[in-house]
Amino acid sequence: MKQISLSKLVTTILMALLSIVFLIPLFWMVSAAFKYEADVMTYPIQWIPVRFNFVDNFKQVWFGKVPFSLFYWNSFKLSLMMTLSTLVFSSMAAYSFTKLQFRGRNAAFMLLLSCMIIPNEATLVPRYLLLKWLHLYNTHTGLIFMGMFSIYFTFLLRQFMMGVHNEYIEAAKIDGAGYFLIYARIMLPLTKPILATVAIIKFIWSWNDYQGPLIFLIKQKLYPIPLGIQLFKNEFADNYAVLMMASLAAIVPLLIVFIVMQKQVIKGIAIGGVKG
Repeated sequence: MKQISLSKLVTTILMALLSIVFLIPLFWMVSAAFKYEADVMTYPIQWIPVRFNFVDNFKQVWFGKVPFSLFYWNSFKLSLMMTLSTLVFSSMAAYSFTKLQFRGRNAAFMLLLSCMIIPNEATLVPRYLLLKWLHLYNTHTGLIFMGMFSIYFTFLLRQFMMGVHNEYIEAAKIDGAGYFLIYARIMLPLTKPILATVAIIKFIWSWNDYQGPLIFLIKQKLYPIPLGIQLFKNEFADNYAVLMMASLAAIVPLLIVFIVMQKQVIKGIAIGGVKG
């Protein structure tokens, strides 16, 4: 018993030290964002700034030449629309593959899963041609159109919905409820934990997406934050303090979402994996 406790203690200490190592770049970024440029590269590193320059760096980011607030709005718009549409369409697909009986259901699901082996890079040209044909290239609508469904989240939701007892569905049918009413009034309320998990992960993925906007957007006014940061690198190539302030501002929403909802994410993924 003592050996088990000692091993857990050693493991906990090692994990804590490893976590600190991984968090060092984040600590340095936060420290640099509050400094004058002359103090950023001092050695040894001043983890706590001797001179604070937060206000000037903040103004350079939000009220300078680069329209950072516009990039922020674009990222919120794209991430929110992709997240909501994914929740709707992926949950409907998962509901169909679990609670609706139709010929070829399992074969269709396996065919859908097989598409996961195709890397996104392999479909760039077909997607480019499709958006050109639909006149959606260089628009936010085109990006949202491509990100409104996810095979992975359909699989995750299906695994969770398989654990919902069919008695609920049968009772609703006896009361005269149709397929859509059962989906909206029974399945969605019973799958709130996994829906919250999908929403958080999808929002983070959409917020951090760099490849999609890089390939399918040209106009600077349509750029989300990942592309907008590149403009900061061009404008403030020799000012790491401003660059770190912009980077810090870019990740703050993600940190807030993760810190507030991390228990929900872990719970949803764990339950979703066990249900199947």
